[in-house]
Amino acid sequence: MQSTISAKWIGVAVLASMTAVAHAEAPVMRDAATEEQLILAWRKAAQTDPMKNMTIVKGEDPSVMNRPQDLLSQSDILCFDGLATLVPKHAIMQIPETCAERLKIQPGAKIVGWADFFAANRGWITTIEISRVQAEGNEPVAEDTRKMMTQCRNLIVATYLGGPISLLPPKVPPPEKLPSAATPTEKTKP
Repeated sequence: MQSTISAKWIGVAVLASMTAVAHAEAPVMRDAATEEQLILAWRKAAQTDPMKNMTIVKGEDPSVMNRPQDLLSQSDILCFDGLATLVPKHAIMQIPETCAERLKIQPGAKIVGWADFFAANRGWITTIEISRVQAEGNEPVAEDTRKMMTQCRNLIVATYLGGPISLLPPKVPPPEKLPSAATPTEKTKP
């Protein structure tokens, strides 16, 4: 008996909602804008100058303050065998003693792009592809990559999508190693 009563009330509720939807207001229909009305609205918008309403801000232009002085102050030079290229500062991760003299421009060297320079000098340059997060310093370089760097005798350049990129120092220190189970741990005294 309980189920028949609740089924009747559900039926009444469904019927009430259906009649409410059927008696809802019909949508209001309006005429579409004519071409003349659109042209008039466009002319009014074109005549009003939004720059007149803007206030003048006092102080120095921030875009001028943060502009680098010159390209050479923001770059390192790699030069060898008559070719030279520029890479961003902090893109060179390791400089072996044998490659130290290759960080200066030689007289008469032709400046080429990174891809051409790297293709001609693969023998002494190694690249390490890093992520954008690592370049920003938010994530450290992987441990196996750091181990490889200690064994490598080449100049190492950090790259992102094939091009050199600055590698900022990590913002968070690398996680400390947990003590091994073989070492005794000190117990705190109460």
